[in-house]
Amino acid sequence: MSAPISMAALQKGYLAYREEIDVAIRRVLESGWYILGREVTEFEEAFARWCGVDHAVGVGNGTDALVIALRALDVGPGDAVFTVSHTAVATIAAVEMTGATPVLVDIDPETHTLDPARLEEAVAHFARSGAAGEPKAVIAVHIYGHPCHMDAIRNVCDRHGLKLLEDCAQAHGATIGGRCVGTFGDIAAYSFYPTKNLGAFGDGGAVVTADSALAERCRALRQYGWFRHYHSDIAGVNSRLDEIQAAILSVRLRHLDTEIAVRRSVAAQYNVGLAKSVIVPHIASNVGHAYHLYVVRTKARDSLASALNDRGVASAIHYPLAVHQQNAYAGRVPIGVGGLPVTERLYLEILSLPMHAFLSQSDVVRVINAVRMWSG
Repeated sequence: MSAPISMAALQKGYLAYREEIDVAIRRVLESGWYILGREVTEFEEAFARWCGVDHAVGVGNGTDALVIALRALDVGPGDAVFTVSHTAVATIAAVEMTGATPVLVDIDPETHTLDPARLEEAVAHFARSGAAGEPKAVIAVHIYGHPCHMDAIRNVCDRHGLKLLEDCAQAHGATIGGRCVGTFGDIAAYSFYPTKNLGAFGDGGAVVTADSALAERCRALRQYGWFRHYHSDIAGVNSRLDEIQAAILSVRLRHLDTEIAVRRSVAAQYNVGLAKSVIVPHIASNVGHAYHLYVVRTKARDSLASALNDRGVASAIHYPLAVHQQNAYAGRVPIGVGGLPVTERLYLEILSLPMHAFLSQSDVVRVINAVRMWSG
């Protein structure tokens, strides 16, 4: 019997570059410098170049990246931050960690990202009512690796004087017009959780921006508010990307473009092979999907998941509940005008199929055939 096909392949991500990674780890261990040293600086510089911005600031994880980015934008108590319920809970948790109030807005039915028209309505409504505080910022979540409608969202922000933060936790390598996401807003946050397109072997994250003042503030915020060593000029936190993770990420960054190309090749085969069985992902014009996840839709989602499991093919639901449906948030987080009907319908139909850079051609064929056999 063939080996099961998993959703991710973390061990293969090490074995593929084992020699380079082992050398990098040994270099750190032998250096005697383990926090905010040369490895972090070199990775920050390389990642900033790769993203196409001037600054990257390594932090402890993706949630901290969001919190630090928001605080760098002076978001805090009394402020309203507009974003989506179709996201990892971390997006909303980060807003609340600043003391601000998240306002949840519905999504585009095709791209599953923030709907600019619904955003406009929500901002106008809450600006008039003041029910969630003063409108201050928008978080555009590039879900699954598909970019948001950034031009339209940027226009809404400009009209209402709002700051724009991009949540790129799932979007390493996603592009609009050939330009990387994370470069369209005022600031952006990345996660390097092991399953991400660019994954560490532990937690890690980064804030990226073209604004030197924001970058300086983020560097202070990640380490107790120090602009000068041991002098806390603002209230900061302890959230630092460590040297070993930075060294590993530098190795993996060198291979990232190749891995994303593999993901796109797998997705292209899925798109053709599965089109008659399920609803395959919609790709907006002029964008490059990074395929952190490959998410299909079907009203018989649970049946498909069970059939795939019987055939040794893993699947997952990202996510089983929208944030506003989670016990911790239900009934207490403000929701935009008209509710969240598109978001709520989507959660009954979505299923993620195996997607990573180490799927073999035979794996891809097996996944496609397993879905076809179910639909047949």
